[in-house]
Amino acid sequence: MELEVSNSLAFPDAEAFKNIVADALALAASKGATQAEAGLSVGLGLSVATRMGTVETIEHQQDNGLGISVYFGRHKGSASTSNLDPEAIRKTVEAACDIARYTSEDPCTGLAEAELMATEFRDLDLFHPWNLEPQAVIDLALECENAALGYDSRIVNSEGASVDLNAGVSVYGNSHGFLQAQHKTRHGISCAVVGAADGKMQRDYWYDVSRDPTRLAAARSVGEMAAERTLRRLDSSKLRTQQAPVLYAPELARGLIGHFCAAIGGAAQYRKASFLLDAVGQRVFPEFVQLVEDPYLPGALGSANYDAEGVATGAAPLVRDGVVEHYLLDSYAARKLGLHSTGHAGGVHNLTLADTGLDFDACLAEMQRGLLVTELMGHGVNTVTGDYSRGAAGFWVEGGKIDHPVEEVTIASNLRDMFGGIVAIGTDLDLRGSVRCGSILIERMTIAGTD
Repeated sequence: MELEVSNSLAFPDAEAFKNIVADALALAASKGATQAEAGLSVGLGLSVATRMGTVETIEHQQDNGLGISVYFGRHKGSASTSNLDPEAIRKTVEAACDIARYTSEDPCTGLAEAELMATEFRDLDLFHPWNLEPQAVIDLALECENAALGYDSRIVNSEGASVDLNAGVSVYGNSHGFLQAQHKTRHGISCAVVGAADGKMQRDYWYDVSRDPTRLAAARSVGEMAAERTLRRLDSSKLRTQQAPVLYAPELARGLIGHFCAAIGGAAQYRKASFLLDAVGQRVFPEFVQLVEDPYLPGALGSANYDAEGVATGAAPLVRDGVVEHYLLDSYAARKLGLHSTGHAGGVHNLTLADTGLDFDACLAEMQRGLLVTELMGHGVNTVTGDYSRGAAGFWVEGGKIDHPVEEVTIASNLRDMFGGIVAIGTDLDLRGSVRCGSILIERMTIAGTD
C-alpha cells in the first residue's frame, strides 16, 4: 500500500490498515493456525538538523511494518515484512506458519487470555499533527541553535539543534476478535552546545518532547537552557573519594525507577535473575514512597488503552507505602509464574513517583552537603545483584546551595540500599517519558574521585 507523504503528516483512514491485519489473521486461520496475532505500524516523519547556522540534514521518513505470530497448538512462528502489498503479506503469513511447524512446543506460549482483552477505549488525546512546511521546521531549528550560540560569548561551538515531527498509526489484532487502531504523534526539539573558558571546554544539552506541539517549550528557550546548562559546567573539578548524599536530577531519576521496573519484570522473575526476586509484598522503599500507574492521562507519552497484546491497561499502584504490589507481566511471563498478565507487554504506562512536598531548592537544602548528579555515563548496573556503579558529573552542594561543578567521579552503591535510602522526592516532575518523577535524594552513596 502506497502512502502519500504530506507536510502535515496526515494519515488515510485507519480502517484500511485494520483490514490488512484482519486479512492476515484470516489467512493464518486458513493455513491451520489455532491462534494468531498481528501488529501493523505506519509512521511518517520530518526531521531537520542544523549545526553552526547551516542545515545539516532534512529527512522525510516513511516506515511501514507488519509482524505476525501464529500458534499451532503451543508451537509458535513469527515473521514480518515492510511491504504491505497483498502478495508480500501472504508470503509473510506462510513463512510464520512454516516456522511454527519446526519450533519446539512451549506450554506457556500463546495469546493472552480472551477475558483480559480491552473492551473500553477512551479518547486519550494522543494525535496532534504539526502542520509545518519544511522551511518552517528549518527556521525553528535555527532559532533554537542561534539562541544557544548567542546566549554568551563563552558558547563557542555547537553539536547542533534538531526538530522532529512524527505521526503514526498502529493496529493490533488477534484471533480472539480483538482489532483496534491508535493514532499517535510525537514531536521534539533539542540542542547541544560547547562552552569554553580558561582553556577548558564542556558540553551539555536540553530538549523537550510532546504529543501536542503547542505544549512544547519554545525553540528559543530550549536553546538558552542548553547554553545555560553548558556554562554552569565550566571550571569543573574532581572530588576526593568519600561517602555523601546524592541528589539525582529528574531527567536521571527516572532511570532509577527504570532499574526497579526491570528487576520486577516478568522475565527477570521467572529466570530468577533479579536482586528483587519474589519482591511482591516486600517493603523495598521507605514507607512514604508511592508509585502509581495511570495509563489514561490525556496527551501523556505513556497513555494507552491496551498493551502490545491487547490486554486492558488499568490505573493501579505498583508500590504502596514502600511495598511492591505486583510484578510487571506480559502473558508469557505470567504463565511462567502461574499468574495473569498485568497489561505490561511493551512496558509501563505513565508510572508516576509521588513527591514528598519539596521543590528542587528544598531538596538541596534537605541534602545540605553532597553531590547533585546531572549526567551519568557508562552502564555499570547489574539488576541480578543490584550492584550499581556509574560515571557521573554534576555539582557539589554545600550548605544546601550549589557550590561548584564536578566531573570525572564515579557513584556506587547497591540498588536495594539506594531504594531503601531515599530521603526525599522532588515536586519538579519530569513528564518527558513513560516514567514520571522529580528529583530523588539518596541518603548515602560512595563517590569515587581522587584519593
